Amino acid sequence: MITLVLLALVGLGAQLVDGSLGMGHGITSTTLLLAIGVQPAAASATVHLAQIGTTFASGLAHHRFGNVSWPVVRRLALPGAIGAFLGATVLVRLPVATAAALMATLLLGLGCFVLVRFSVGGLRADRIGRPLRRRFLAPLGLVAGLVSAVGGGGWGPVGTPALLATGRLEPRQVVGSISTSEFVVAVAASAGFLLGIGTAGVDLRWALALLAGGVVAAPLAAWLVRLVPARVLGIAAGCLIVLTNLHSLTGVLPEGARWLTYATGALICVAAASTAILAHRRVAAEASSPAPLVGQGAER
Repeated sequence: MITLVLLALVGLGAQLVDGSLGMGHGITSTTLLLAIGVQPAAASATVHLAQIGTTFASGLAHHRFGNVSWPVVRRLALPGAIGAFLGATVLVRLPVATAAALMATLLLGLGCFVLVRFSVGGLRADRIGRPLRRRFLAPLGLVAGLVSAVGGGGWGPVGTPALLATGRLEPRQVVGSISTSEFVVAVAASAGFLLGIGTAGVDLRWALALLAGGVVAAPLAAWLVRLVPARVLGIAAGCLIVLTNLHSLTGVLPEGARWLTYATGALICVAAASTAILAHRRVAAEASSPAPLVGQGAER
């Protein structure tokens, strides 16, 4: 019973992060299941089963608050489902250490790019609203779906920084669109796992516990993402990407070097977040200051 309660709390926290930043549910939940001895395929299957419910609830909540770009969802969902199904039925049987390291490196680079963009330059308003082409979204969905099924999480860490980097969607729309399209990915991955390994090692009670916590958190996360300024939200997503993938890449380093690298990444994230918050306050102050009266300069 205690395990189920803890899993429900993990599901709540993971969905709160995922629904607010567009990533984190799968990685957080799968990491916990692996830590208590669940086999990788069974852990990913359990998480994706839970995500069928959490992503459905999250998508409804984001739609209600106007955080979803449906053209992006439509162009991401089908390739994502194909990638997730293939990953669940084929790639899960292959060694993925090299692929995981490569993907973590790419994600770390994207995360650094997002940090620089939102701390130094902010969000380019001149590109907001421009359509995202299918030739960009389809490969993105395919790769993100593959990574999600094989790694037990990855739809958000792959899709969110890539969409943020385009500068064509507001961060809240990036989060809402990624969270909504993930429902189709979760269904496809679950189908692939059920066909590939059946229910072996999958504890439905654990999936339901993760689901219960996630459903509770979904509306709160969708509401929260509307309140957080775009620049701050972008920095938060970038920090999560950088720290998560630093953790993945530094596992082979000696303990001292690992902690030094992780501390350096954390300091960079703190500096970027401070810069973004100060810039946001400065812009907000300038926007709220009264405009000079017409002709005021001539009267002087």
